[in-house]
Amino acid sequence: MTRSPYVGLHVVAEGRRATAADIVASVQREISSGGFPGGSRLPPVRALEKQYGLSKNTAQAAYDELVARGLVEAREREGVFVVAPPRLAAPTPISRPPLPGIVTPPLKADAVPKGMIPLSTVFIDPELLPTERIAECARSVLREKMPSQYDAQGYPPLRAAIAKRLQTRGVDVEPDEIIITTGSQQSLDIVARSLAVRRIAVESPVYAYAKLLFESLGSEIVGLHLDPFAGIDLAEWDRALSSKPSLAYLIPSFQNPTGYSYTSAELRGVLELCSKHQVAILEDDWGSDMLSDGEYRPMLRMLGGKNVLYVNSFTKKLLPSLRVGFVAAAPSLVPTLVAMKRLSTLGNAWLTEAVVAEFLERGYYDTHLASLQRALDARYSACLVALDELMPDGVRWTRSGGGPTLWLDLPRTLDLRALEAHLERRGIHVTNASAAFHGAPHLHGYRIAYAYLTEQDMRRALTILADAIRTVR
Repeated sequence: MTRSPYVGLHVVAEGRRATAADIVASVQREISSGGFPGGSRLPPVRALEKQYGLSKNTAQAAYDELVARGLVEAREREGVFVVAPPRLAAPTPISRPPLPGIVTPPLKADAVPKGMIPLSTVFIDPELLPTERIAECARSVLREKMPSQYDAQGYPPLRAAIAKRLQTRGVDVEPDEIIITTGSQQSLDIVARSLAVRRIAVESPVYAYAKLLFESLGSEIVGLHLDPFAGIDLAEWDRALSSKPSLAYLIPSFQNPTGYSYTSAELRGVLELCSKHQVAILEDDWGSDMLSDGEYRPMLRMLGGKNVLYVNSFTKKLLPSLRVGFVAAAPSLVPTLVAMKRLSTLGNAWLTEAVVAEFLERGYYDTHLASLQRALDARYSACLVALDELMPDGVRWTRSGGGPTLWLDLPRTLDLRALEAHLERRGIHVTNASAAFHGAPHLHGYRIAYAYLTEQDMRRALTILADAIRTVR
């Protein structure tokens, strides 16, 4: 019987001698790239034995694994062949319904064009993130038996680890009062969806994606004027809260986008105002972990007790791609919030939650935060020195003392759009913050990301920005 010729296969070996796993990886790579189309005959086992000095069992084990993955099929007396991916003929449509009407996204994607220096991002330099230790935890978790069912409230060991961490900071919380979410954004979503009256007070400016989320859900927005250079005018907030919003969404530590942190008097004052007007509080505590020397400030949740909804996330500080956050809620609210989470996702991936739980249980998180805080302190100091030396008269900036960003405010005579275009031509990307304000912006500038850039890149970017300010002005 005449057989079809077999394909030439180059096996990339990780060690001195090729293994079954190397053969599988090499064949899979060729199939994925189109090098081995459907129907291609793979080299016979004896050919692999001869070429790579393998045992028959090793080569056969590789082909058995490829069969198990559905990539190849063994034909008796003919050989092993690449399986052609199935493709059904599309039936003729019985009718052509119209495309749905969709809205224009309110903000452009966060991706910065390649080759540009991102001067306004809230992310932290990936070089400062513990990717190797996260990989260790992932390998450990993958050796466990994966559960067949998800827990809609979140992986119980992770909830227990989070509750333990919060308790050490003086927060009265139990694991059953915590709901694991996909980043803090899902926490905001399920809380907003749970409101009987959709009227939400937010700082202005505020984290833009929170404001836009609330608006997309049909919530009426009440603005709480925030001036990071003067602090909070509690009398003005009193008047705003008298309109009886059902919820106040607040970021008391390293506020996004200004970097401002509430004073102790402001924390107490805000709690008293919300009690007076019967306004619930949703506290987004995204940044307090980034205060240096392992210190932390009191949170609204600590001072106001279990009635304060508390949101936090590991996204920025650990690894953004993990997308793990949580909300701590009063026991009476937990069933509703879990039900709202079920409506959107049913449950989140066990694997990522288990990896974060392992990271916390090993004590890696505290070690990482200490290292991260030292690095951010150095970059913050370098940023302040550069601003002092480079910025022209009329420019001012907040001194956040922690977190990943600060706010740079520019003279009103400057056209921000023209400045942004000028900077883009010079390789600097800044994010227009107009969407963060409720009503007309009372600040005129940008968030400055000292946590993402090296000191050299930061100084270079600020030098270009200072020159651009003089040029555009």
